[in-house]
Amino acid sequence: MEPLLLFFYITGFTCFSVGILTIPYYPLSLAFEMRKSKQDIFNSKDPFVSIVVPAYNEGKVIGHCIKSILESNYSEYEVILVDDGSSDNTLEEMQRYETNSHVIVVTKKNGGKASALNVGLKLAKGEVIFFVDADGIFAPDTISKMLSGFISEDVGAVCGNDAPINVTNLQTKLANLLTHVGTGFVRRALSSIDCLPVVSGNIGAFRYSTLEKTGPFLEGFIGEDIELTWRVHRAGYKIVFQPWAIVYAESPSTITGLWKQRVRWARGLLKTAYIHRDMLFNPKYAPFAFYLPINLTSMIIIPLLQLISILLLPVLLYLNVNPIPLSWISIMGWLGMFSAIFALLFAIALDRAWSDLKYFYVIPLWVLYSLMMDVVMLWAIIVELRKEEAKWNKLDRTGIVSR
Repeated sequence: MEPLLLFFYITGFTCFSVGILTIPYYPLSLAFEMRKSKQDIFNSKDPFVSIVVPAYNEGKVIGHCIKSILESNYSEYEVILVDDGSSDNTLEEMQRYETNSHVIVVTKKNGGKASALNVGLKLAKGEVIFFVDADGIFAPDTISKMLSGFISEDVGAVCGNDAPINVTNLQTKLANLLTHVGTGFVRRALSSIDCLPVVSGNIGAFRYSTLEKTGPFLEGFIGEDIELTWRVHRAGYKIVFQPWAIVYAESPSTITGLWKQRVRWARGLLKTAYIHRDMLFNPKYAPFAFYLPINLTSMIIIPLLQLISILLLPVLLYLNVNPIPLSWISIMGWLGMFSAIFALLFAIALDRAWSDLKYFYVIPLWVLYSLMMDVVMLWAIIVELRKEEAKWNKLDRTGIVSR
């Protein structure tokens, strides 16, 4: 039975090891932060920025988004609001701000998020193009912090840091904690070794010259943000994570909403991996090409192994083998809670978000969340094999702002 028992531990140990191996790179990331303000790599000291905000039935949240951008402490920008054929009051909410000299409003027939982004891109005049979700709320310095992420001329894109704006129930409180790990912790490390796999659709910035080489978003495709990111790597550019460029956005507040969002993300990853499969282990795209197998293993293979290990539990119990230790300390270790708590505390320290420690009591839900994400990946694989239509399944917004 020893091989079977070992199988129960291998997936958690692998995930933890990957995270630990990235820790030495954080001092390098901090060093980059210290250099940013000393470099002038644009055509002017304050480059003109185009902020593209696509929206479909976002009437509850689009006003907060626009208002936050217009209150930025950066002056050289335009906001291109693209209504993707909404059936609610989204267009009317946009038009309320049309008299502002920074704002451009355009409406189009519904065609999906990528098509709306591309309409905005065609109108953009900026040296740097921001792509922002309609529920995103900027901090006053979000634009300037994003620009500081362009630390050299070979940086083609910068990914900002997103955080939940609707921290009101157990699910969103857990999401708030996990954001520190999955975004603040992991993306810092991957950025430091030039292996960041996604520029978040919530808050991402690209040089216009980079997009001229990569081409626009792939239309009719879910996961357009990750697919474009891989093309940026393919074109030979670096991608930087800027943890202090904050945008607050709605996190799914229901299990159904979370399921739809994560299945969409998982399918986007699977589709992107298939399209760009020639990048794996290809030295032409190093170092990203050599990280991709690790990324795909942790995101696709390990969740399946974890599900298999859970299915093996009844078999082991039937054979009178109990793989679950009886003491509470052993049970926590078996569930990976100690490594999870360590990673979370480390991530909160990096983000200087000590106030979020008040949500620590929801950590036990992380086990259930992890199991749900395993099932999400399995289901995403199934629907991809079935070649089912890829629908956007956007979140139903609440408009709640709790920060």
